[in-house]
Parts: sequence; C-alpha cells; structure tokens
Amino acid sequence: MNRFGGFGGGANMQQLMKQAQKMQEDALRAKQEIAETELEGQAQGGLVKVTITGDKQPVSVSIDPQVVDPDDTEMLEDLVLVALKDATEKADKLNADKMGAFGGLL
Repeated sequence: MNRFGGFGGGANMQQLMKQAQKMQEDALRAKQEIAETELEGQAQGGLVKVTITGDKQPVSVSIDPQVVDPDDTEMLEDLVLVALKDATEKADKLNADKMGAFGGLL
C-alpha cells in the first residue's frame, strides 16, 4: 500500500520537497529584494517627493521651497499625503509583481 497517496513513493515525494524548498528560497529572495528597493512618490510635478522601501518603510521626504507657503500649510500637508500615496501604490504593485507567483507562501 502506498502511504504517500498518489505521489508514487519516496522518490517523487523527495522531488516535491526539493521543489517546495526552492520555491520558498525564491520567495525569500524576492521578499529581500522588495525590502531593498526604494520607490519614489511625487506630487505637484515632483516638487514634493516621498521615498519608501518596497515593504513600505519611509526613507525620506523632499519638499521644494517654492511650495512652502506659511499661510497655507494645509496644501503642503495634502501634497505630502499625495506623494506618500503614490509611493505606497508603487510598493503595492512591486509586491504584487514580485510575490504574486508565490501565492502567499510567506
């Protein structure tokens, strides 16, 4: 009686285990690559920029002095949020592109 069901025995099971291990290693490599990738979001044609990593960790914020109006800080706050949203959407796309093939393996 075959205790591995329809897998055909130990040799095939061993091959499946090797494939699973390689897939997990590939997924870990992709996850590391995502964490090391920096993405820039922009607002107002690049006058406000936010840089984050692919795993959404903030790196930097850059604000061109010409958009700084002491009488209208709300506009500047809005521009920072737009740039952050842009960067986050890019990180989401990077994650989907890199990790989609692994189907939630990690």
